[in-house]
This record gives sequence, C-alpha cells and structure tokens, in this order.
Amino acid sequence: MLNKDQLRKKYYKIRKKNYFEIKKKHFDPLLLLLKKFSKQKTIKLSCYYASNFEFSTLSLMSVLKSNKKILTLLPVVNKECTMNFYKWNYLDPLKINQYGIPEPYKNKKTYIPNIFLVPLLAFDISKNRLGYGKGYYDKFLNKYLKINRDILTIGVAFSFQKYNKLPISKNDVRLNYILTEKGFE
Repeated sequence: MLNKDQLRKKYYKIRKKNYFEIKKKHFDPLLLLLKKFSKQKTIKLSCYYASNFEFSTLSLMSVLKSNKKILTLLPVVNKECTMNFYKWNYLDPLKINQYGIPEPYKNKKTYIPNIFLVPLLAFDISKNRLGYGKGYYDKFLNKYLKINRDILTIGVAFSFQKYNKLPISKNDVRLNYILTEKGFE
C-alpha cells in the first residue's frame, strides 16, 4: 500500500493530466441539497478558490452570488496552520496568500460554516479524503464538529481521484459526501 506522501504525488499528477473545466451543471446535485437546507436556515457555505488543477467552485459561487439565504465564505490561512472563514461576494478583490492561493481580505467578522466544500487530492469509498498534508481542514473540522455535529462536509473532486482505500490517521475527518462531475458518490 502506498503511504500518504506517495499518494499525494501520484494523485497530483493524475489530476494535472486529467483536469477539465467544471460547468455550472456539475453543481446541480449540490444546488438541490442547498435548496433543501436553505428552507430550514441560512447557509454559511465554505467554498475554496481552486488552485493546482482542483475541481473549481467558481461557477458555483457565480450562481450563488444573488442568493440571500446562502453566505459564501472563503478560508484565510494563518501562520499556525489554522484557518478562519470570511464572507466573500463573487468578484470581490482577493489577495494571494503564502501558498499562491487567492483569499479574501480579513474583515472583522469571521464565520463558522455549516456546510463545507473541501478540496482534496484523493478520496475513497468510505468518504475519507487525502488532503495536502498540512491539516488545515482536519484541524478546523475536528474542533468545530465537537461543538456542532450538524456541520455538513462535502469533498469536491473529479471522479478519477477515487482510490480504493486510503490510509487514515486519528485526526482525519471522514466526509459526509463526495461531489464529482458525475454527482454525489
């Protein structure tokens, strides 16, 4: 079995080789889920600004820009390998962080998302995810899932990023869903 670092290298190459542009239609299953949840409460949706051939959420954020029941949030990473989430309106200015990823400017109010869209390098049938190795999402989710078990986590990936069985550790957070271009896994 390959270890996590070997899998990261392997799946980064696979993603780079097989990457394609995501269309709005690829988010239809997620939009139905969001519609259902937005009837119950305001959604604080954690998105991400794609980099390095990730499944892009930009077309989704474009669709959601006028929806008053959904706050779109983007992460800002901190030096302590933690992150905070700030409201971001589609096409608002962004700054580039130390990893070369666009992120919103910090304002006074941070939010705790109740639905997370999580980028990944690989996923498995049990909805485990292989991230980039810094643990940003796992640290955040481990902390806040203890406070609010109703946080919904959705890994976002291409279907070719599926791996049979990923190695996991005690700090890894299993996701509720995986969304690919083919729908929910």
